[in-house]
Amino acid sequence: MKILLTGANGYIGTRLLPILLEQGNEVVCMVRDKRRFATDSDFGDQVKIVNGNLLEPDTLKNIPTDIEIAYYLVHSMSGSGDFADLELKSAQNFVGAIHCSKVGKNKMPTNCH
Repeated sequence: MKILLTGANGYIGTRLLPILLEQGNEVVCMVRDKRRFATDSDFGDQVKIVNGNLLEPDTLKNIPTDIEIAYYLVHSMSGSGDFADLELKSAQNFVGAIHCSKVGKNKMPTNCH
């Protein structure tokens, strides 16, 4: 399976990634900072890494369209008090970004990027 893993640098993502790889999956990790992933992860040479920020939809165009499973393991930590709004925007951008993949096939409009 080809899997998109968002939040690969996070608590759950760092524990899920080795399991997905052990099962023989092809994993694409979407991270905001490739350098941080490279220094924090032992699996950088076993995965494809794409930069993306779920709060900035234009950065999500590099998500492959042949993704079969997508994990949304991110959260918007903000001290500004609009946490719920940022969470909603992030989730909506995620759905919009994967709607052209196999995950979203036949479930969303077909105006893909």
